[in-house]
Amino acid sequence: MPRRMKKYLFSMVAVLSVLTACGGIRKTTAEAEKFDYTVEQFADLQILRYRVPGFEELSLKQKELVYYLTEAALQGRDILFDQNGKYNLTIRRLLEAVYTGYRGDKNTADFKAMEIYLKRVWFSNGIHHHYGSEKFLPGFTPEFLRRALQGMDASILPLAEGQTVEQLCAEVFPVIFDPEVMPKRVNQAAGEDLLLTSACNYYENVTQQEAEEFYGALKDPEDETPVSYGLNSRLVKVDGKVWEKVWKVGGLYGSALEKIVYWLKKAEDVAETPEQKAVIAKLVEFYETGDLKTFDEYAILWVKDLDSRIDFINGFTESYGDPLGMKASWESLVNFKDMVATHRTELISSNAQWFEDHSPVEKQFKKEKVKGVSAKVITAAILAGDLYPATAIGINLPNANWIRSHHGSKSVTIGNITDAYNKAAHGNGFNEEFVYSDAELRLIDKYADLTGELHTDLHECLGHGSGKLLPGVDPDALKAYGSTIEEARADLFGLYYVADPKLVELGLTPDADAYKAEYYTFLMNGLMTQLVRIEPGNNVEEAHMRNRQLIARWIFEKGAAEKVVEMIKKDGKTYVVVNDYEKLRSLFGELLAEIQRVKSTGDFKAARNLVETYAVKVDPVLHAEILERYKKLHLAPYKGFVNPRYEAVMDAGGKITDVKITYDEGYAEQMLRYSKDYSTLPSINN
Repeated sequence: MPRRMKKYLFSMVAVLSVLTACGGIRKTTAEAEKFDYTVEQFADLQILRYRVPGFEELSLKQKELVYYLTEAALQGRDILFDQNGKYNLTIRRLLEAVYTGYRGDKNTADFKAMEIYLKRVWFSNGIHHHYGSEKFLPGFTPEFLRRALQGMDASILPLAEGQTVEQLCAEVFPVIFDPEVMPKRVNQAAGEDLLLTSACNYYENVTQQEAEEFYGALKDPEDETPVSYGLNSRLVKVDGKVWEKVWKVGGLYGSALEKIVYWLKKAEDVAETPEQKAVIAKLVEFYETGDLKTFDEYAILWVKDLDSRIDFINGFTESYGDPLGMKASWESLVNFKDMVATHRTELISSNAQWFEDHSPVEKQFKKEKVKGVSAKVITAAILAGDLYPATAIGINLPNANWIRSHHGSKSVTIGNITDAYNKAAHGNGFNEEFVYSDAELRLIDKYADLTGELHTDLHECLGHGSGKLLPGVDPDALKAYGSTIEEARADLFGLYYVADPKLVELGLTPDADAYKAEYYTFLMNGLMTQLVRIEPGNNVEEAHMRNRQLIARWIFEKGAAEKVVEMIKKDGKTYVVVNDYEKLRSLFGELLAEIQRVKSTGDFKAARNLVETYAVKVDPVLHAEILERYKKLHLAPYKGFVNPRYEAVMDAGGKITDVKITYDEGYAEQMLRYSKDYSTLPSINN
């Protein structure tokens, strides 16, 4: 199975903030009501800001720790740009130079289009869509950009040594303007060489077969504690030899990692507990050596550190950006525990064994003993790397199956992020357009906040940690289909149990009807509304979207004879109707059992069949209808955030006496400041 950070991205309903995934977490205050969550909207994106409630109440030492970890987080920004594409840093810096130093008329259509394009590059950490991974094309002309560059001071342009402006244009213009050059950051099309057809910068001159053979030769099927092969390296072929360029201090990305290590060492000095101090020290050791055994040691220490209120992720974690699901993008999240809201997730995790024992999957695929499942609701203090500007609402780590089995995992729900989604788009008209009738609207109004957050909790706290691989099964056996299958497994676990009477017994749902709100919105999303994220004529590519469509389409087909779920026309519009919620739950259980079997046995053929049959293709007629209906709402299907800004207050001796937080930085202002203050890598990293 591919290494990954398990993250449960919002369903379309929640992305649009029709559902709030943090209902009941924190009471709205007068201060919160006055907070302006919306920053700006452009292309298919809306930029929001989030509050960090409770930061002012932290102790000075805790604030100092947050500050140092935040600086360590921001120092890794350039790494992700380079991982997403070889020319991304060059293009970003080129466009930023034009944006800030252009001497012509900034009110022209070309300049305005260039501004939008640059904002999209910032948002996606490169020139490919952050979610769909297709290259987005500029609305300005090559002639405009060439003239702008020629009229600028060459010293502020990202020119290589001895390179002219014309040579720079010749190098990067095809990458920017030609739709046939690097069209996909991550290609998942069956039958194609996924490495040669993907623009991500994890492989160089290496075919898919060569990469699979390289890592296959490293693996020992008898090793019960395998490292995450390929996690922190670029695989290259030079003079016919395939080898790894490791990301470490003194290696690839070394200049960025040196600065991350600098701030981590400062954080180590103010760690809350000896356990947290050991976690940070081990992470520093991993960055300095690149040793994947050290990374596993760090992951074990991290998952056992349960007493620190301040927590963080910093490192090579996410593997969705690699078509083979092995190499991890860089990301960071600094956070602290929401003491009140965590009661809900702790109640779920304390009953983890009950949920595992009563799962509808075969006994041989269940864990005999669930270990170390911890869960909490957190307040994000900073988002960085592959969690910025777009972020998850839930995280479950570590990814290594054997660590999860032997040592447990940490699951978090990010309360202040889900709160910001909801506050920013209250009453946007989405439900009224796509929900079938008043009966479903009443269900959603009454229960969806609660059941949405419970599904997320079950997905993260239990779903990803449930089940087991049979002895000898390669964690990467499902290859390119592994991410979709894993997300489907966790989603199905949550869907099956959100309807269980156990949740009523535990006081997590008020009655036996609450789950219906989540069932309806999930199917509406998977069958219809998530299509607003797909360009006409395209297939579904992103793993989370594939997962949702796989589940919804499979359920729709298997329940067709009994009309469990229907898609009907009313006033010329298509709607989802659920006729039998009890049978629907049974079908979710059947699919969960099959998905777990596929995962546990490493059944690649079955995984490919499920994904290719149900998860990929789009009905063009339905797609056109959904896009037209959605267009009239004037909404943005994707949302991301600007971060708050932290400023250390020093005394005359340079000692921190306080850390101030402010929320008034704009989107372009923040991106330009980050590019100035956290520019850690050269434009091309070889």
